[in-house]
Amino acid sequence: WAAGRQTIFMQKLSILNCIKATAPIYPNLNSIVTLFNQNFVRSMSVSVEMSVPDGFDIVKEGQASILHLKDANDVFYNKAQVVNRDLSVVALRVFQQVRAEEVAAEAGKRQRHRKGPHPALLAYPDLAHRLGLMPPSEAPVLQGEGGTEEVKVDAGAGAEVAPTPANREESPAVAAPLKILEGLAASGLRALRYAKEVPDVGIVVANDCDAAAVEAIRKNVQHNGEGARVWPMEADARVLMLQTEKVFDVVDLDPYGSPAMFLDSALQSVSDGGLLCCTATDMAVLCGNNKEACWQKYGCFPLRAKACHEMALRILLASIEQHANRYKRHIVPLLSVSVDFYVRVFVRVYTAPEQAKWSATKLSYCYQCVGCESLHTQALARACPTRDKKGVRFMPGLAPSVEAKCGQCGWDFNMGGPFWMAPLHDQDFTKRLLGSLEADKDRYGGYGKVHGLLTAVGEELNDVPLFMTIHSMSATLKCTPPPANLFRSALINAGYRASTAHCNPLAMKTNAPMDVMWDIMRCWVKEHPVKNIDKKTPGGVILSKEPKLQANFARSTKALSQAQLNKVARFPQNPEENWGPKARATGKTKRPIEDHDIEVQGSSKLIKN
Repeated sequence: WAAGRQTIFMQKLSILNCIKATAPIYPNLNSIVTLFNQNFVRSMSVSVEMSVPDGFDIVKEGQASILHLKDANDVFYNKAQVVNRDLSVVALRVFQQVRAEEVAAEAGKRQRHRKGPHPALLAYPDLAHRLGLMPPSEAPVLQGEGGTEEVKVDAGAGAEVAPTPANREESPAVAAPLKILEGLAASGLRALRYAKEVPDVGIVVANDCDAAAVEAIRKNVQHNGEGARVWPMEADARVLMLQTEKVFDVVDLDPYGSPAMFLDSALQSVSDGGLLCCTATDMAVLCGNNKEACWQKYGCFPLRAKACHEMALRILLASIEQHANRYKRHIVPLLSVSVDFYVRVFVRVYTAPEQAKWSATKLSYCYQCVGCESLHTQALARACPTRDKKGVRFMPGLAPSVEAKCGQCGWDFNMGGPFWMAPLHDQDFTKRLLGSLEADKDRYGGYGKVHGLLTAVGEELNDVPLFMTIHSMSATLKCTPPPANLFRSALINAGYRASTAHCNPLAMKTNAPMDVMWDIMRCWVKEHPVKNIDKKTPGGVILSKEPKLQANFARSTKALSQAQLNKVARFPQNPEENWGPKARATGKTKRPIEDHDIEVQGSSKLIKN
């Protein structure tokens, strides 16, 4: 059925091309051909009615549905990841809007093109054809206006006609359809949702290394009638991404465990200005329970702190940035969130050697007091003006940023890092995400949690790294914790800013130094005395000092968030019990082992012949 529809489409497209060659009076025919192509893709997206095979259930999420084998775990599917998938869909919808605006703004500028054939032509010729990577000599040539030649990429559904320099100014600037790679697709549910719910998608490559998963993807693609846009593929994700350099506008990595082994190749596969979506579920490693494993995988030594989930995000971003720097690239985070049992980041990747030099200034080490858990940052590098004041040179960071002993309790420091210390989010992008989400709330099954998450992200201080919690500070002093609004009011009345954090409702993010925070706690204890406390403990040492700042606990309206005023839930409860990680898929069929050693995805175990 799909093949027949495509044959009819190609016949109609040939007629349009003939009209174009003989009638130069249509200057916008390229746009007509592209629009016709896109309408064909939509017509091919109509679900195909199929009988459900015995032993299978239909799992529906968003506008997609998959066939899931009953009482089996041969192909991974986790219902709890609906929040992850909903957030990814709305992020790609907004990213496509931003991308289209950028293309329109840069219309007429010179575009760079690869010299010579793309390496994917040799490794995956069929996929390369669908992606439009064939050399000009092998592509159909059409005669354009004014006797100029233009190359028309016949990449199946989602193909676009590229205007020539002669008519680029006359043709409206339109962003090419998205090319998306889901490197670890499992059942293919996420890829199908991208194809159905994200506008202007050209192709989604749903790849997995397990033959059982790829077979499940093929069945689900057929079940959803998305054969025109979703391309099932069985390959090692790392090899596939290495052989498709700067091809995909979006690369999505959602592995079972750590994404560390995929980062290097993923950052080569994403196009310039493209989007890398990356999930990490190895939170025990990122949060400091297995420090040597974190250093081995991410090149960072973690600290165990109340802000460990934000540290996990900053460890992952620092690792991605350092991988990007090896190829003269750098990242710009759009959204970085810690949800349930995983962290998820959305970053844009740019090729800019000059900007990549600034990367060291975005990284810092962190000192944590062993006694009172106070946090202090130490910049890795700094930017200084050159002698002629016309340029910038980079110097090592000034150290140390702390004394040998903690100034509050007199205990030693632990040091960890390097962490990403630049902003975690693009606040304009976050606002657009929230607006897009609210406009189509019925589309998303995890709307409540995603909405609360984005609301909390939009209110946290984006330029303040890490945080303390009132409860941990109160535990150090053995006192009753002050209400969060009163503590934030004291900070605001002292001239500082304060907010919560999306990853911890008890967090206190502020630009106030640690001295001010402990002075506020000393003033609180004076009003709410504690019982006898050992003066040799960290809390006893802190309370033995008089506060330099007299805290004003008068309630401030700025201490209340807009979400609280509007009664919007920022931290909703999970919808079900046992809402969390799931066991790794067993898989029924395995790929044959090659002559050389291979490394299984998601595991560090080597399989040898």
